[in-house]
Amino acid sequence: MEVTGSSGRHRAVAAGSGGGRGKRRSVDVGTGGSIRSLGTDLLCIVFALLDHFDLVRCSVVCKSWNNLIYTSSLMRDLYNKRNPHLKCASIKSDMLETSMKIYLEEIAMEEHKLSFLRGSVKVDQWSGHHARVNVCRMKRGLILTGVGDKVLRLWSAESCNYLDEYVSPEMNQLVDYDFDENKIVGLTSDRICIWRRHGQRGIFQSCKGIFTRGLCMRYIDPEAVIGCEDGRVRVFDMYSGRCSRIIRMHSGPVTCLTLTDDQLVIGGSTFGNIAIADLSSGKRMGSVKSCFSPTGLKCFSFNMHSYSVFAGSTSGYAHCWDLRTLRPVWETRVSPNVIYTVHHLSNDTSMLAVGGIDGVLRILNQSTGEILSSLVIDATNGVPLSSKNSHEVVQKKVRRLQDTTCLDIIPRYLRPPITCLAVGMNKIVTTHNEKFIRAWRFHMNN
Repeated sequence: MEVTGSSGRHRAVAAGSGGGRGKRRSVDVGTGGSIRSLGTDLLCIVFALLDHFDLVRCSVVCKSWNNLIYTSSLMRDLYNKRNPHLKCASIKSDMLETSMKIYLEEIAMEEHKLSFLRGSVKVDQWSGHHARVNVCRMKRGLILTGVGDKVLRLWSAESCNYLDEYVSPEMNQLVDYDFDENKIVGLTSDRICIWRRHGQRGIFQSCKGIFTRGLCMRYIDPEAVIGCEDGRVRVFDMYSGRCSRIIRMHSGPVTCLTLTDDQLVIGGSTFGNIAIADLSSGKRMGSVKSCFSPTGLKCFSFNMHSYSVFAGSTSGYAHCWDLRTLRPVWETRVSPNVIYTVHHLSNDTSMLAVGGIDGVLRILNQSTGEILSSLVIDATNGVPLSSKNSHEVVQKKVRRLQDTTCLDIIPRYLRPPITCLAVGMNKIVTTHNEKFIRAWRFHMNN
């Protein structure tokens, strides 16, 4: 939609979809100098030509547009077309708004799923660090990369532009980290560092030597949970720096952690088993073990909607356990080598992204473990990755592999190990223990 001036007059132009696809309609709106010059009736004419996603985008432009879109028949009509068995006229307005929000989320998840399965894919790649980087996190349109040096760098997920950086004052390198809208929490081998993201820049450091070689870390305000080499997890108050609990999880190193919203801590070990404990009491709640032994667990991802725990292992297996029954749902060998990272969109129960030492980005079905898609950089890009040292974003083509494709014939420079990945809506960010970062962007084909 656009508003243009013509001889002192203003005109609203909309490109339609569905029955109006390919047509353009112009509406004369008088001599006003602003989009506010459009009356309610004219706005409804324009909005009626848009699809669900464009309507949602328009609804966040301003309060008046939001009210118009959700109180008029626009959203109700679109909702009725997709849900003819429901009679919106008999539903209360607050129930209707809730139903439509659920409906819009379902459509967004379906588009996300289809783009991963059948959409076109391109990769934005840029050199983000002076040293090799092997961890990435993505939240709220932001990417945070680091580990491998003492610097964490913040990027825009949309444009890949550099936004900020956070330097560890420690001599030791960072081991793990996570972030939210207010702070960044980082782990070195023997202390926690916290950076404020806004206002006066500051950093809090816990006392040195209060735990033995931390290997992984997760946090839920106000507590950070650290998995250590001695098989214990240590729970710290992030603001006082005091250790409140020590929980014995394994007889070997705790290699990966995840936390649930209902105060459970789940820890994986080098022996292939998972221990579950209550975070508030420290009581052990149970344990599960892989059917394939020996296999060490390298990474976790927890889905709070399905109560499933996903893991990647040193033997190339991806695993799924139901946390309610403490039983395996599936265990599938998806790679001939180590799986370093598994992740999914927080409210998605269909797609799971997996990466490891063979450098293939795989998309799995969360319910069955079936491999739905396998992707690598296409050889037609031509330029070896190591020759690109600029911060300039370079776009690369992607190849979807067939089930019968032999990985050995694909050059290693086209598939460097995927050390970490983070899934967002229609995108996946990856790091490769190299200086560059990649953003894989999935688009639905028209």
